Amino acid sequence: MDRDFLVDLFSDFGPVTLRRMFSGYGISVDGINFALALRAGLYFRADEETIPQFQAEGSKPFQYQQRSTAKVVTVNSYWELPARLFDDSEELTGWARAALAAAQRAALHKRSKTPRKAKKLTKAASKAQVSRKGA
Repeated sequence: MDRDFLVDLFSDFGPVTLRRMFSGYGISVDGINFALALRAGLYFRADEETIPQFQAEGSKPFQYQQRSTAKVVTVNSYWELPARLFDDSEELTGWARAALAAAQRAALHKRSKTPRKAKKLTKAASKAQVSRKGA
């Protein structure tokens, strides 16, 4: 998939940012990556809320083969977009919004998993900074 095709494909969704990634592009909005366009196809971010929708369409999660071990790796957070959506921009827009929402939920979940040690260090650094200002 080339850049112009992808920009056109997402035109009803709104402006997206395309970054070269692997054998294609990472597609994002406001710095949140919600889709991958690779030689193997177009993959949207998915989570426990949206995976059933992909499964109902017969889609599969993104897979690749490791070069060193030839092991097949499955990435359950990205699922192949059903081919029929390439011809239905209105429905594709709905799927893109759901993928962006899944990516946003994942980002929130990741932020909330800040290790306790890091939180303690941050608090200690803040206290040290406050005591230096007061001196």
